[in-house]
Amino acid sequence: MDLFKYPAPLWHVEDGGRYIGTGCYLITRDPEDGWVNLGTYRVMLQGKNQVGFYVSPGHHGYLHREKYFSKGKPCPVAIVLGGDPLLMITGSLEVPWGISEYHWAGGLRGGPYEVINDPITGLPIPAEAELVLIGYSYPGQKAPEGPFGEWTGYYASGSRQEPFIKVDAIYCRESPILLGVPPNRPPYEADRYRQYIKSAMLLNDMRRAGVPGVKGVWCHGVGGCRLLIAVAIEQMFAGHASQTGHLASQLPAGAYLGRLVVVTDDDIDVSDLEELMWAICTRCSPAVDLDIIHQAWSGPLDPLVSPDERAKGEFFNSRLIINATKPWAWRQQFPKPIGPDLEYRRKTREKWGYLLNK
Repeated sequence: MDLFKYPAPLWHVEDGGRYIGTGCYLITRDPEDGWVNLGTYRVMLQGKNQVGFYVSPGHHGYLHREKYFSKGKPCPVAIVLGGDPLLMITGSLEVPWGISEYHWAGGLRGGPYEVINDPITGLPIPAEAELVLIGYSYPGQKAPEGPFGEWTGYYASGSRQEPFIKVDAIYCRESPILLGVPPNRPPYEADRYRQYIKSAMLLNDMRRAGVPGVKGVWCHGVGGCRLLIAVAIEQMFAGHASQTGHLASQLPAGAYLGRLVVVTDDDIDVSDLEELMWAICTRCSPAVDLDIIHQAWSGPLDPLVSPDERAKGEFFNSRLIINATKPWAWRQQFPKPIGPDLEYRRKTREKWGYLLNK
C-alpha cells in the first residue's frame, strides 16, 4: 500500500503538504442512531498508509467522530476520491442532522445510489466510486495537519494536531479519476453552485421555521456563501425584518461561520451585490438598524478568531444584522425609487437579453 502513487498536488504554495482530498467526501456512521453522513472535508497525505483529515467543530462528521472517541472506540471512516460529483456537492451542504446525504442526493437525482457494504468498517460506499480509502481514526492519536488555504481566502487554521486515519484497505478502479476542488479566495469554483443550493436551503429553513413574507434569499459567493447572506421580505408587521435577520443567521443553512446578514424589501434583487449595497446605503440608519449577535458558531477557519482564543479552543464569532428595509412606521411615505421594478426588469431581460450575450 502506497498512497503516494496517487495524484495529490500541493494546491497552494504555503500548504503544509499534499492534499489528496479536496473534491472528496468522508463517510461516517452515527454509533448511536446508525444514520450515515457524507461530509466534504480536506484530506492530507501523511504517509503511505496514513492521512490527516480536518473537520470543523460542530459539523456532523466531527460529532460522529467524537461520539466514538468518547466511548474509547476507533471511528470507522471511508474516504471517496472521485465518482458522482453530486455526492461531493451534497457533502458540502447543511443537510439536516439525522438525514443521510445519500437520501438527499438520491431525491435530487430521482433515484437511489447503489452502494456496497465495506467488509472492514461496514460502511456503505458508492459502487460507482473511482477510489476509496478505508480505515479508522483512533482516540488520542493525532498528527500535525495543515496549514491549508481555505475557503475564507486565508491559511487561518494554521498547522494543528488533528486526528488521522490509518488506511487499512484501498478500493480502486483501473486508472482512477480523482476530483480536485481546492478552495481559493472567494468567490471560487465551488461557490458557483453553492450560492444557488445554499440559498434555496436557507429559504426552505426559513419557511419551515414559519417566517412569513420571505421573497428571496441569496448566499453571496464573495463571502464563500457563508459570510454574507441577504434576504428580501414583504414587510408584514413591526419587527418582521429583525426576526428575519436573526433567524437567517442561526438556522442550519446559515449558522456556521457567518458574518453579515442583510434584510431588504422585496423590491431589491438580493443576488445583485450593487443593488444590495444601494439598499444598505439608502435604507439603513446605523443608529437604529444594526443588531449584533455575540458568541455565535465559528471555527478554526475563521481569520478573526484571535491567537488567544484559538489556544483556548474558543471558536466564537459575532454576527451583524443589517436592517435595510424601509422604516416600518412610515414605509408608505418612503420616497419612491427611480427606475423600473423587478418584474419590469425581468420581462425586459426575457425580451432583449440575447443582445447582452453577444
